Amino acid sequence: MAQDGLLSPTAQAQLKEIEQADLLVGIPSYNNARTIGHVVRAAGVGLAKYFPQVRAVIVNSDGGSTDGTPEVVAQAALDDLQAVLVRHPVTQAHRIVTPYLGIPGKGSALRTIFGIAEALGVKACCVVDSDLRSITPEWIELLLRPVWEGEADYVTPLYSRHKFDGTITNSIVYPLTRALYGQRIRQPIGGDFGFSGKLAARYLEKPVWETDVARFGVDIWMTITALAEGFRVCQAYLGAKIHDAKDPGADLSAMMVQVVGSLFELMETYAEVWFPVSASIPVPVFGFHYHVGLEPIQVSVDRMLAIFRQGVRDLDPIWTQILEPPVFEEIQTLAAEPRESFRFPDLLWVRTIYGFALAHHRRLLHREHLLKSLTPLYLGRTAGFFLACWDAGAAEVEEAIERLALTFETEKPSLVEAWRLKP
Repeated sequence: MAQDGLLSPTAQAQLKEIEQADLLVGIPSYNNARTIGHVVRAAGVGLAKYFPQVRAVIVNSDGGSTDGTPEVVAQAALDDLQAVLVRHPVTQAHRIVTPYLGIPGKGSALRTIFGIAEALGVKACCVVDSDLRSITPEWIELLLRPVWEGEADYVTPLYSRHKFDGTITNSIVYPLTRALYGQRIRQPIGGDFGFSGKLAARYLEKPVWETDVARFGVDIWMTITALAEGFRVCQAYLGAKIHDAKDPGADLSAMMVQVVGSLFELMETYAEVWFPVSASIPVPVFGFHYHVGLEPIQVSVDRMLAIFRQGVRDLDPIWTQILEPPVFEEIQTLAAEPRESFRFPDLLWVRTIYGFALAHHRRLLHREHLLKSLTPLYLGRTAGFFLACWDAGAAEVEEAIERLALTFETEKPSLVEAWRLKP
């Protein structure tokens, strides 16, 4: 069976005891003892409240935590579930706590969850991050219900976020995914997803588990695989995702390699799928959209600008191989702009990203060097965006992101034409 090489003997014995389940909630973890108890309780209450007579299992796939994370999962006390639903008997979810096997990383943790879902014949699954502070039982229903009722095969999260949060998603991942595959998935790498048992089995078939997908980049890989292979996709509005906020000016080279590298690799895999896509369509949203309070984000525009300008001085030999001469020249001119008037135009940014995608396709440079060299440009774009939107409201910021996405779409024919040419 697919799961035989993925699970510890203890977990395999638990599977034989459970035999079959209808729903599964997966929680990948690594040293999350402080937060995972809350996540497990929310999952248990969500299953009891919204799927009271359905056989369900909660799976913790752990990466070798040393802080007692698995013990917290095993001992997490659920509230009196009978009080959640007064009129109906409640079937309490089984729990499986297992170390995952294989290359260290979130992808390997999810592979274990997929294997358990296949072994139990699960119809609908979801995975949620183990460090969530804002998860509620309603998240479980919103991620599972569209799949359970046959409305979708894959559910992506839709969060309310601070206007300066999620900058890699807003400036690269969302608009590029939308332009390539023609569906407006607003947060393709949100971390919390719903999916069908059929799609989980499809993921297991993919020959990626000894690659970087097993370490990182698995979120965007899951989303694009579902889009490109014709699975039905929807979004679920979950409110705020409260997590430890990070300064967008911090060292993001590793994330750039992980996420954008996976995006570029998938462009190779699915080129014949995205070539003919010429426009995008909205994607259905489940859940009631409401306004929530958001935690503030601390940013350092001056630091971002300093890194951008240093990149212009130091990375000339690399960028001239990647970017078209007019694009490179405009970036050089931009670096001389004072802070007060500094802006990174949408069209310049789109042509920059498409230039890097083409350079990756043509293998002009070592993959990691290529992607790390994008970081100063990304920080320049982010600094310009922050300066342009400093006093803007959330709706105005979203409109600006939508304008950028449309520019990615209108410039796509030039990308397709250049991609098809021989290097």
